[in-house]
Amino acid sequence: MIAFFNKTSRSNKIVIIILSILIMAITFETAQQLFYIKRFNLGNEATFFSLLKTQTYRWIIWVILSYFLVWFTKNNIATKKLTLSDFAKYAIAIAGLVFINILLISISQIILNGDKITIPNIVNDYIVFFTFQKAPIYTLGYIAITIILHLYFANEQLQIKIQTLSDLKELNTNLYKKLSASIDDKATILNIKIGNKRKIIPVKDISWIEADDYCVKVHTTKSNTYTMRSSLKALEQKLESNFLRIHRKAIVNMDLVKEINLSQSPVLILENDEKIPISKSNLKIVKDFIS
Repeated sequence: MIAFFNKTSRSNKIVIIILSILIMAITFETAQQLFYIKRFNLGNEATFFSLLKTQTYRWIIWVILSYFLVWFTKNNIATKKLTLSDFAKYAIAIAGLVFINILLISISQIILNGDKITIPNIVNDYIVFFTFQKAPIYTLGYIAITIILHLYFANEQLQIKIQTLSDLKELNTNLYKKLSASIDDKATILNIKIGNKRKIIPVKDISWIEADDYCVKVHTTKSNTYTMRSSLKALEQKLESNFLRIHRKAIVNMDLVKEINLSQSPVLILENDEKIPISKSNLKIVKDFIS
């Protein structure tokens, strides 16, 4: 039985729970009424099944009216915390349904008993009686259904939001991949602070970059040199592939190299005839780049 319940869909579980509560309520109320009849000798002809029949039609009316709660809860649900206004709406809806229930079963009982349908008769003999007999359990039943429905629809809305966010995440991931494939995220300028000002240097105008303790010196094609608070490693990752690390203290713009001297102490010669030494460990990288 438990295994079957676990395999059942969430909406079917809600129906099973509500039907179970309803069956228990009808059975309990029938047994309670039979107990009072027998205990106080109110009638010997009453049987469990005759009383069950009477109780069932009254609860059928209760079930039919409870569909309004389904509609009301679904249209007023919010995944946010319930406010006093929300509690007031539910309280009014439940009170209204209980009143309609009492009125309908009073009229039904008058017809079954063959009494005259008059307002004094309905109010004094039936509504008052059924209010004390049925109103408490009907109210508790509607409260239970409202709580179950609220949790169900709130969870449903939450699942929809989660799915929407998941779809949005997937869409953004795909867009990012497409943009990453078509856009180069390498730096095109260097922003260097000089006093209270900022100097913008196009990367294409940089001839080479030299390490200088905790800073670097940026040498440009216009023979200007600027000191920047950074490291060669950090700049190496930002700059385009034509900037090559040829020494632990130098990164060179290979587009501005006019000659390579592979003597005992290999150097790169820039277009402005400046010579930059190549370390032995980086010599193969330089050769591979040129070839």
